[in-house]
Amino acid sequence: MELNVSTASQGGHAVVTATGELDLYTAPRLQAALAGLLREQVTRVVVDMSGVEFCDSTGMNVLLSAMKRLKEQGGALELAAPRPAVKRILQVTGLDTVFTVTKAAPVLDAG
Repeated sequence: MELNVSTASQGGHAVVTATGELDLYTAPRLQAALAGLLREQVTRVVVDMSGVEFCDSTGMNVLLSAMKRLKEQGGALELAAPRPAVKRILQVTGLDTVFTVTKAAPVLDAG
């Protein structure tokens, strides 16, 4: 399955919406989107996970790496609305205590 990634940003905040499967083959697409936001000096990134049906360790590593780089720049990364399968991965790995997980992503204008 494919992974579609779209980005909306406004005033230093960005929402990255991912839909599909986040795995070894598709993770570079999300990584590229997040790297672009880091170059733009965005301070808060929310990754809308509501459309992600599957996420493996490669996908989690992309998210962890982006969160670390954002923190180094004084920013933050949050995960919004993960589906039960992704939420389970977060719980089993203990990453639910590392990431800030919200119920819904904020609505921003497409940018």
